[in-house]
Amino acid sequence: MENLQKFYINGAWVDPISQDRMAVLNPATEAQIGSVAMGNADDVDRAVAAARTAFESFSKTSKAERLALLHRLMEVTKARFEDLAQAISQEMGAPISMSREAQADAAVGHLQGFIDALEEIKERETLASGDVLLREPIGVCGLITPWNWPMNQIALKVVPALATGCTCVLKPSEHTPISAMIYAEIIHEAGYPAGVFNLVQGDGLSVGAAMSRHADVQMMSFTGSTRAGSAITKDAADTVKRVTLELGGKSPNLVFADCDLAERVAGSVYEVMYNTGQSCDAPTRLLVERSVYDQALEIAKATAESIQVGNPAEEGDHIGPLFDRIQYDRVQEKIQTGLDEGARLLTGGLGKPQGFDTGWYCKPTIFADVDNAMAIAQEEIFGPVLVVIPFDTEEEAIEIANDTPYGLAAYLQTGNPERAERVAARLRAGAVHINGGGFNYGSPFGGYKQSGNGREGGHMGLEDYLEVKTLHFG
Repeated sequence: MENLQKFYINGAWVDPISQDRMAVLNPATEAQIGSVAMGNADDVDRAVAAARTAFESFSKTSKAERLALLHRLMEVTKARFEDLAQAISQEMGAPISMSREAQADAAVGHLQGFIDALEEIKERETLASGDVLLREPIGVCGLITPWNWPMNQIALKVVPALATGCTCVLKPSEHTPISAMIYAEIIHEAGYPAGVFNLVQGDGLSVGAAMSRHADVQMMSFTGSTRAGSAITKDAADTVKRVTLELGGKSPNLVFADCDLAERVAGSVYEVMYNTGQSCDAPTRLLVERSVYDQALEIAKATAESIQVGNPAEEGDHIGPLFDRIQYDRVQEKIQTGLDEGARLLTGGLGKPQGFDTGWYCKPTIFADVDNAMAIAQEEIFGPVLVVIPFDTEEEAIEIANDTPYGLAAYLQTGNPERAERVAARLRAGAVHINGGGFNYGSPFGGYKQSGNGREGGHMGLEDYLEVKTLHFG
């Protein structure tokens, strides 16, 4: 934990220029588990300078050299796997079983996906015109990651930068700094040259803005709220950076009467409550065909009430707390909004579950009879809260599904393959999950509309970090 007080810059752990510090709290116990250094613009300048210098040589490395480093990174990541899982569980409240199976696993899974993609990508190819196309690293990349899936997003940004020959400065969420610190230690042990990867802890208003505005940063990649993504884009505009964004969501989940209702409704509720509802692509709007609406509500209610809330330090399939007091208060405010709007509270509601006076625990909550114009149907809640909306026709379901400023993901439950293809083609979302189909490492991830731009993962995730050069021979 001593490295939590330092930044990783130019291949070494160095004392910050900034003197600011912030307490790191365990959301299950509310106890302080560490103190993290909070950087400033001067710290960013130092990290960017190191990355800029390192780019001169690292950008010239061969694909074979970069693949060898990635394979070494895999070895060290696997050796530190339990450290990552424990850190994420303690700093953001993910139950330890889920932290191993999904949170920490992302560091391995995405890495393998990028290794596979890098092996296949062509860095030089001849076009039909006879011209030669080159793919080259874009330069110094500023990477900003969130607290809800800390390793997932770090891997989706840091690994493609390293894979393509870019150099980078990472600013993780100040609320989940421990796992990022461990990942910096992993990269160091893997043998990356000094300055290729740099870590500066801090908040968005200081470190994030300084990175976005920095003239020597060629690309910003951000995951977080749509509001913050807009601010980063504006900050980056003066230096005409490439900006890729993975932002908010209010994902629709269309349940047709011809699906396996018991299985698919129950699975849909579990999907919303996973990670205590703190996932940007969670299917938080359940749209149900009216002929099976009442039956679906019964299944959803029983499923939500079967979900256990528990200590994240204990193994099991329970859900943990929300990540901090601010998020807990936000979710409570949204639940109150739903009550004020006249939605029918099916289960859950305000306050903490019985027996959980300490920690930011929230009741799994479902609202029925929701109108899509209600705030709880339009605004991202980011907690274990599901809204259920009836529909009469396929056309109406598609209209309701697309009636959102977001477009990160959509979900579709039907026993009719033709309908699945037909409806999926009309949903304005970056991913459509059909009958429980999950995300696979190596596939692209990203959204339409205010859910962002660009794609992370696999081939497309590498392309975001590459510039294209065309050679015209005489």
